[in-house]
Amino acid sequence: MGAAYLGETYWRRLIVFYIPMFMFLAAMLFPFYWMTVTSVKADAELYNAKAIPFLVFDFTLDHWIYLFRETLYIRWALNTLFIATVSTAISLFAGTLAGYSLARLRFPGSSTFGISIFVTYLVPPTLLFIPLAGVVSDLRLYDSPWALILTYPTFLVPFSTWLLMGYFRTIPREMEECARIDGATRLQAFVKVVLPLGLPGLISAGIFSFTLSWNEFLYALVFISSPEQKTIPVGVVSELIKGDVFFWGSLMAGALFGSVPVAIVYSFFVEHYVSGITGAVKG
Repeated sequence: MGAAYLGETYWRRLIVFYIPMFMFLAAMLFPFYWMTVTSVKADAELYNAKAIPFLVFDFTLDHWIYLFRETLYIRWALNTLFIATVSTAISLFAGTLAGYSLARLRFPGSSTFGISIFVTYLVPPTLLFIPLAGVVSDLRLYDSPWALILTYPTFLVPFSTWLLMGYFRTIPREMEECARIDGATRLQAFVKVVLPLGLPGLISAGIFSFTLSWNEFLYALVFISSPEQKTIPVGVVSELIKGDVFFWGSLMAGALFGSVPVAIVYSFFVEHYVSGITGAVKG
């Protein structure tokens, strides 16, 4: 009877857990596999309708060489890294202060203001880039990385504020009050007590902000025109699609290398990221 029970438990676990998990991982990893396979296929095999699309028989690195030698891909990557890093830092600074004040301080309209911030995040960027274009033009920042650094916080700050507001609420208020009783000011209690405990939430907000900045396309397309100032999403599409000619191998190589930094960030901070999301949901 014990063997039968163990067998039943094994099959149940296989059907309920392992098979769905395998299907989920396959679905998540398939785009990376497809980009890798496409980027190392020779053009003759790539455009051969009779070839097996999931396997590589004629291996080549010509697409990778073309991407790095014939385009400004490295410059695009540096531009994207700079813009995403600065935008994330600005958004985290503003979101941390706003999230803490809405979670801890009580003032007239605080609840309404918190809801309004989240509603602001739901406004589509396709509606915001028109008035933002006027602002960028008036400040003479067009075709400059600072045009994106200025506009990205318009959708990064609301989300960071909402996430951190929920996470700060999960931190016991008594710990901060104890620091205040011992003589610390509110700012000192915030820096020495709340921020260290809120590190997972800060990392989660930072990862989200960095990812959104790194992958953003619309604002980068509208506000940047010169090839030297473009980011990876815009540069890869605009420079490797010429009319009706698609450089599929180099396109997939650019997309693959463009996704690596985000994957690295998630892999290093995944534990804090999950903890931050859980805390925010509980709040």
